[in-house]
Amino acid sequence: MALEDAKTQVDHAFTRDDLKGPSFENVFGGATSFLRRKYTKDLRGVDIAVTGVPFDQAVTNRTGTRFGPRAIREASALQPCDAPYGWGYDVLSEFAIADVGDLAFDYANVPAFPATLQAHAQGILDQGAALVTLGGDHSITLPLLRAHAAKYGPLSVIQFDAHTDTWADDDFDRIDHGTFMYKAVKQGLVDPARSVQIGIRTDNPDTLGFHILDAREVHRAGPEAIAERARAIVGDHPVYVTFDIDALDPAFAPGTGTPVWGGLSSHQAAVCLRDLAGITMVGGDVVEVSPPFDTTGATAIMGAHVATELLCLWGWTRR
Repeated sequence: MALEDAKTQVDHAFTRDDLKGPSFENVFGGATSFLRRKYTKDLRGVDIAVTGVPFDQAVTNRTGTRFGPRAIREASALQPCDAPYGWGYDVLSEFAIADVGDLAFDYANVPAFPATLQAHAQGILDQGAALVTLGGDHSITLPLLRAHAAKYGPLSVIQFDAHTDTWADDDFDRIDHGTFMYKAVKQGLVDPARSVQIGIRTDNPDTLGFHILDAREVHRAGPEAIAERARAIVGDHPVYVTFDIDALDPAFAPGTGTPVWGGLSSHQAAVCLRDLAGITMVGGDVVEVSPPFDTTGATAIMGAHVATELLCLWGWTRR
């Protein structure tokens, strides 16, 4: 059946009738929505919406993450023929997933960007769909946290990252991918006592009370133990999962703005994400994929897999 479908399916992003099920169109052709899901702004009946936020004007080093959503979508064309491995269920067949496209914003009016993104996210959540976001630099997570906290109250966060992003910055009009989590805590969006940061390997003395499971601890204890500890920390609290691709070692994800050696392997990240199954995930993102710094496309492949795992995590408790 799959072979026959592959002969006739094309541009499933526009031509598919159903929001559920696999797609067998040729990996190397067709329109590249995320996992060949249908492009639509109509969220009636949609369980999970995927959106892209091509914004990278808050970085401290290399730009290029504005091209992240497009590259992640292209890389995801490798995946929609089969159920995601290791989960024991097929999120693509059991849940209605739509790609709502990218956020529209005025690239020359940077101060207006956070409110524009927050309104975009709230509009999706208000229609009853969950949201997984493709970045973009990590500053986009703050408006996303605001939108989710408005619906669910103060959140637990599981953050995969080389950096804590809790550097002090009391100018709340500034947009910075290194201070957004400080602002999220100060604004009451995130409860650090019930949150965990995984893969950290840069120094920041003030962690604001976050539980830190740094990269060395991941290597020492193993991803299974790290996931178990993270689940215990967040409990049954609503959880937002944010995955900065620089949590991975540059050997696995060189295409990012602030790479740091000694990071997680792709295996460690995959096991950790899958073993988080059972958390009350309400939303998530994958950020900091910068395609210009990775001619192999490996970093975008990592991003596509992470985003798929986030869909699976969300669906696990709602099957």
